[in-house]
This record gives sequence, structure tokens and C-alpha cells, in this order.
Amino acid sequence: MTQEQWGELKKELLKTVGSHNYKNWIEPLELNGVSDDGVATFSVPTSFLGNYVSREYGDLIQYQIRSLLPEIRRLRFQVAANSAAKPKVPASTTSQPAMIQNDGLMPAAPLDERFTFDTFVVGKPNELAHAAAKRVAEGGPVTFNPLFLYGGVGLGKTHLMHAIAWELQARRPDLNVVYLSAEQFMYRFVQALRDRKMMDFKQVFRSVDVLMVDDVQFIAGKDSTQEEFFHTFNALVDQNKQIIISGDRAPGEIENLENRIKSRLQCGLVVDLHPTDYELRLGILQSKVETFGQQYPELEMSQGVLEFLAHRISTNVRVLEGAMTRLYAFASLVKQPITLELTQDCLADVLRASERKISIEEIQRKVSDHFNIRLSDMIGPKRVRNFARPRQVAMYLCKQMTSRSLPEIGRCFGGRDHTTVMHGVKRIEELRAQDGQIAEDLELLRRTLES
Repeated sequence: MTQEQWGELKKELLKTVGSHNYKNWIEPLELNGVSDDGVATFSVPTSFLGNYVSREYGDLIQYQIRSLLPEIRRLRFQVAANSAAKPKVPASTTSQPAMIQNDGLMPAAPLDERFTFDTFVVGKPNELAHAAAKRVAEGGPVTFNPLFLYGGVGLGKTHLMHAIAWELQARRPDLNVVYLSAEQFMYRFVQALRDRKMMDFKQVFRSVDVLMVDDVQFIAGKDSTQEEFFHTFNALVDQNKQIIISGDRAPGEIENLENRIKSRLQCGLVVDLHPTDYELRLGILQSKVETFGQQYPELEMSQGVLEFLAHRISTNVRVLEGAMTRLYAFASLVKQPITLELTQDCLADVLRASERKISIEEIQRKVSDHFNIRLSDMIGPKRVRNFARPRQVAMYLCKQMTSRSLPEIGRCFGGRDHTTVMHGVKRIEELRAQDGQIAEDLELLRRTLES
């Protein structure tokens, strides 16, 4: 393929990928030539750019080239020999941690620039994991190896992994930091076997300074991949290189993972990211409000919305953040302030899915027990203060913790009108801000009901 032919193909690629992507990813490519065995080789300014183009645009480029030269079987991207000075990197990938450099055979995963330590909200459920991640990210002497982070979906494992990589790049740009998922590790291993490049694979992965593998449970049951992972792990530990691993459960609880790997993973620091509590969820929501406030300065949020969401969406952080994104987008489109009513309408499906099926009857029983009154007196017609206040507390909790409407709640409280329920809810909201005892009672009852 001649340079003129490559120039014509680049024009076609411009039409397909658009000017922005073309300028960032296609324009920097320089054709070196085509080998007799059908490999088209390109020079790239950085290994990251080559890896990204190979992953995102490789099939497209190969398709375009084969329209002219059907004998082209694959592409190769090599860092130009004269690119010692760091070239300009596209804005979306600024300061990516070092990538494995071997002509695109083993590209590491790109990092999300949102996932830094600055954007990680710390609370009791994750403070130990955060502290351990910060220590490793300092890039000093290896103190515990490996660091194993585990927890359920959406609790912050991947966020911390990315944050460590970003921090290491800032503090120690000399280090070769590689972050990838266990699935990608397996894919690269299989690819190396197929292409008969196992020596390249071993050399690449055993020459890194910091290896970060996300979702290690993926390799469970895959014997050959586990074997290679085990040997890679041992080689790096022997060289005193830092290893950071994440999984969805503790090493000893991962089914079909070889015992020798479990043992190795448990020899460092194993840290659990616990499910979020109310305070952490509220902190996360407040941080999102600051972010969205810059994007949607015209939107106002009513008092109590964040507390409502922190109570009701307790599954994981991703669901919480997704709910906030949808809420702000919806309010912006309909040009309305974010009220509790708008929140319930916009997020009805999310609230239903996140709800532990707490019944009005269960709330009534817990509240009557807490205030040491009979259930019949709380539901009944008596308006004396000793019964009225617990009744209002129960109505408030029913509104906060179930998806039942005000008329439905009223019917369960002796057939009361929905306006009575609305008044009770509003009164407790006022007292919660003024009366420390009421606030304490509400929090204790909520924890009891959610347990």
C-alpha cells in the first residue's frame, strides 16, 4: 500500500469517525509499510494511542485497507523510534498511566478520569479500603502485597482502583503501571497462545512495576489462565513489585478459584468495602449535587429530597448516582424545581426496585412498640398527644419508606383523609429539624425497619 492510497483511505475514515475522533486518533497514524505476510505496520506517537486505536478502530481500518488490499491480515502499531519527547495527548486521555508497550499485543484498559481520590466519598463502610488504597498510591516501599479489595456491585472497588492508578501516575511517572480486568488478562493470554507469542506475554506482564487486576473472580474455573496468573503473581512478588486485586467477594469465598491462588491473595491485606449506610449515601448525594449544580445552575432542590433518596435507595452507589443523573435531566427538560413529588414521579421504577418490601403494618407495629402504646390506640380516633405524635411519626415513615400513596396510607390509619397524612408528614419534617429527640427516634426506627 502506497502513502497516496493511505491518504485516500484516511479521507474515508474521516467521513466515518468524524472530525474530532479523526484528529485525535487517525491523523497521528503514519504508514510504515506492509510486510510479505500481510501485516500493515503504523507508527504511533505513544503506546496508549496505538492500543486505543487497535481496540476501537482496528476492525474499521482493516476493513478499509482490505477493500484495496485483500491480503492484509492484521495491523500492527509501533511507537515511533524518534518520539522521545511526549507528544500532545487528546484531552479525553490526559495523563493516562503507563501502558504496556509491545505493538498493541497487550493493551491495558483506559482509566475513567472521574474516578479519583478527590471524587471518592469516604464513610465508615469504606474508610479502611480508602486508607489502604491511599497508602499504596503513594508509590513508596511495598508494605502489603497484594492489596485485595472486595465488595458487592457498585460499592467503589473500581473507583479506588482507578484512583490508585491516577495517583501513582502523578507521584511516580517513572513506574510502569498496568490496570486491566481479569477478563482482559484472560483474553490477552488466549490471544498470545493463538499467535504463539507466550514469551512476549510473559515478558510483558512480568516486567511491570505495578499490576492492577479488576474482578479477579472472572478467571475462576479457567485452569490455564489461573496457571499463568499464578506464575505472573509469583514472579512480581519475588521482584517486590506491587500487586492490587479486586473481587466481588473475599478470596476464600470465590468458587472454582485454585487454593494456591486463594492462599496467595490472602497473604497481603484483604479489605472489605461494606454496603453503604445512610450517612455515606447522603454524603455521596451531596457531592453529586455540587457537581450537577454547576451543570444545571437554574434548578432548585427542595429540602428533604436528598434525605428521602438516601433512605430509599440503599442498593449501591451506581444506582444512587444514576438516579441523580436522571432526576436532574428530567427536571431540566420539564423546567421544574426538584421537589419530593417530582422525585417520586421521575424515579418511581428505581424506588420500587430498591425498596425492601416494608409494609405499613410493619411500620405501625414498630412505632407503637417504640413509643410503648397499643397499636389500636395509634390507629384509632383518639387525638391526645401521647397517641397523635407516634401516629404522625408512623405516617412520616410510611411516606418515606414505602411507595404507597397518601390516600392509601390514610386508609391504613383508621380511614383518615390524605390531607391529615400530609399534615402529619409535614409536622414531623419540621420537628425533625428542631427536636433532637424526634430526629433520634426516627433514625432508630428507620435502622430497625431496614435491618
